[in-house]
Amino acid sequence: MTVADPDILIALGANLPGAADAAPVATLEAALEELERRDIDLLARSGWWESAPVPASDQPWYVNGVVAIRTALDPVALLARLHEIEAGFGRRRGVRNEARVLDLDLIAYGAVVRRGPEPPILPHPRAAERAFVLFPLAEIRPEWRHPETGAGVRQLIARLPAGQICRPLGKPWGNSRPIAVKPPGNP
Repeated sequence: MTVADPDILIALGANLPGAADAAPVATLEAALEELERRDIDLLARSGWWESAPVPASDQPWYVNGVVAIRTALDPVALLARLHEIEAGFGRRRGVRNEARVLDLDLIAYGAVVRRGPEPPILPHPRAAERAFVLFPLAEIRPEWRHPETGAGVRQLIARLPAGQICRPLGKPWGNSRPIAVKPPGNP
């Protein structure tokens, strides 16, 4: 990648305590430090957001965020690096959508579109359907467009399936309220 190339986007999430019972936010902050130790330069990071599990379950709520990065790693090597970092934090892959200590998803690698049997699939196949990816992404890259469809991040947010709840973590609400994707016609 050159300096002029678009950002690479990684979504971070956690909903279980980490090492020494670290809260998910502490684990995510430590993961950001680990990314930088592993030849991954952080260009921008969102605030932390909390979200209900998707699909709905009785799991603890997640803490999520998105970072824009720069790296010399190609998509395959970058995904392998992300999986190494997850494993170092105690992530064990098992059932899809299970609770986890750390989740690092490669959302987009610039404008690369990559399909096929071998990962990574780019852009991430479910990113456009997840409030916990799109809201933090809009915070750091409001001009971002989906590499495959060309839809802007705000358009994607408007199309989100109903029922997802995602809200900024630790921010005073003032006159605002949590962001919830609701069925059409509901106030």
